[in-house]
Amino acid sequence: MPRLVQKHSLATRWFHWVNFPVLGVMVGSGLLIYWANDVYRVGVGGWTLIRFFPDWVYRLLSLDHGLALGMGWHFAFAWLFVLNGLAYVVYIVSSGEWRQLVPRRRHFREAWDVVRHDLGLRKEPLPPAKFNAAQRVTYSAIVVMGALITMTGFAIYRPTQLAWLTALCGGYQAARFEHFWLMMGFVAFFGLHLVQVVRAGWNNFRAMVIGVERVDAPPEAPAASPAPSEVRP
Repeated sequence: MPRLVQKHSLATRWFHWVNFPVLGVMVGSGLLIYWANDVYRVGVGGWTLIRFFPDWVYRLLSLDHGLALGMGWHFAFAWLFVLNGLAYVVYIVSSGEWRQLVPRRRHFREAWDVVRHDLGLRKEPLPPAKFNAAQRVTYSAIVVMGALITMTGFAIYRPTQLAWLTALCGGYQAARFEHFWLMMGFVAFFGLHLVQVVRAGWNNFRAMVIGVERVDAPPEAPAASPAPSEVRP
């Protein structure tokens, strides 16, 4: 008989769903800022393989000529991103949930088994756990990336007032470069995360909405027969 069991706490769901629109605004407004000086590309010398980003991307998203607007939204929502992130870290540490999230040494090796399983190359079922090895590694990496993108963001936001932080990042241009690629990492994570949510199905998505998931209870074992009475002569 299926039953509902608690999977995600209210706090975890709150931090997750607040972060989703906040990061959406941060990425969109960040593109408005980047448009003013879109210098990054992949190529050799004068030959460019990929340019970040082609003009059609800005036209499609209506991002041209919006530097001031982008800066206003970006800096306003940056504080929500920082406060939400700090509250999340405080919560997982104080509640002890970090034990289910932070990867141990063996999880880095086992994460490859999860990847093979998701690609259909491994038939053996994964060991039951709230977060598998790949999720532990990825979710912990996202927390670290959040700290780094905050640090590099402040370094390019206040390069004079926070000159020590800008220097720690390698200078203004290096901090901008790091901030951009961390943002690209977040975008890649969200794309992969959405694919995994679709693959996992409604039961997993519902758990992040209302906190519970449906599990199939194992069939009950038949009752043991009573021991025969001892026969005495």
